[in-house]
Amino acid sequence: MKPIFKVLTGLTCSAVFLFGMGFPTSYYEMSGKSQKREFINILKPLIDKSNEKTMQERVFIENFFNQALSSAFRSLNPDDLKRLLSISKRYRVKNLFDRDMYLKRVDSVPVSLALVQGAIESGWGKSRFVREANNIFGHWTWGEVGLIPTGRKEGKTHKIRIFNTMQKSVDAYILNLNRHYAYKSFRDVRLQKREEGRLLTGYEAADTMINYSEIREKYVDMLHKMMKEHHLLYYDVVKKAKIEEKAGL
Repeated sequence: MKPIFKVLTGLTCSAVFLFGMGFPTSYYEMSGKSQKREFINILKPLIDKSNEKTMQERVFIENFFNQALSSAFRSLNPDDLKRLLSISKRYRVKNLFDRDMYLKRVDSVPVSLALVQGAIESGWGKSRFVREANNIFGHWTWGEVGLIPTGRKEGKTHKIRIFNTMQKSVDAYILNLNRHYAYKSFRDVRLQKREEGRLLTGYEAADTMINYSEIREKYVDMLHKMMKEHHLLYYDVVKKAKIEEKAGL
């Protein structure tokens, strides 16, 4: 069966979306398979862009350490050091020169995993969090600014994080999987697959998402079921090579 993603031609609502904030009004006028197809058309380019930026950072890390090792860490470029420091802070790498930790954390996320988690967490883009906060993946915040979840239990202080754009929501999701302690097993499996020269599929990665939801094992089962139902694993095979090619790997 053919996957439900299609290449966009002309000015569809997906194309309009890329120049604005949130899902376009026309999206909510759709229903059924056509709406889910358009959801993927909207979300997938954002995932690709975030993954490509991450892989560009990975290329920088590899080049930096190759050059540093060849010169025994003498005469390091100040601009490169500044960029390395910025990456270390963002990915929470405590040792500035811990090459192995960078390469474990600075890597792409399977497209199918991001698509299916985005669909579940946002109700295929129809949740209040998407409409009012550009929040696709259910990220929380404890700051002053945020949406108070409906039915939040007494004594709880978390809010729904507000993003300026949908792209920033996707960027935060990729970064979260790459640095949060709850997803260490995801990074371990991804590293093992890379060292073996094998592709990490979203289906395999879903097994490590047990901490993403309070329903734990049931959540993993939901991920697997939706990946199969909507043929999302197709995007892992097609897109990985393109991402790495653009990044220069």
